[in-house]
Amino acid sequence: MEIDKEFSEKAKKDFLLVERAKQSDEKAFAELMQRYKKPVYHMILKMVRNVDDAEDLTIEAFAKAFKNLKKFNPDFTFSTWLFRIATNNCIDFIRKKKLETMSINNTFKDDNGDNVDLEIKDFNLDPQEEAIKGEKIDIIQSIVTKLPPKYQILVKLRYFQELSYEEIAAEIDAPLGTVKAQLHRARELLYDLVKNKKDAI
Repeated sequence: MEIDKEFSEKAKKDFLLVERAKQSDEKAFAELMQRYKKPVYHMILKMVRNVDDAEDLTIEAFAKAFKNLKKFNPDFTFSTWLFRIATNNCIDFIRKKKLETMSINNTFKDDNGDNVDLEIKDFNLDPQEEAIKGEKIDIIQSIVTKLPPKYQILVKLRYFQELSYEEIAAEIDAPLGTVKAQLHRARELLYDLVKNKKDAI
């Protein structure tokens, strides 16, 4: 692959790692993750302002990027492509977390004579959101079966059923601290599986 001289040395190194990763070189996957795990995580954390969600979204970003590595366009740097994937995934997450509403205007007026809008929740995902959710589940499902059973249960409750930590603790009748500790360990295992691309996805 011919690399544009205008790219930085770091970007050129990334291109070489990507080419190796496409050949299922596990060390290349690991090095790409080592280079960008912290900056991707910190960018996502600024967007979602929640440590647990940021960890989940970081794993998803790398899993999605590694799964689609053959679609990577070397006209751009790998970091630009990865951050775009992470950002789009994060925006989708933020949109889904907000209540989807439709306004009914001029239904009635309050005591001051001002119009009051009624907000009625729309529980249906639009086609794009359905596709995004499906892709995310497919990616995670492809690696979750590699986890020990107790971690599989936690990951499924967190990723597939999208329960909060408190809801998971109630579901499995375990202390909240235990749930957080075990999910943290499950994430570490997921990172390892994502890096070990050849066997994970």
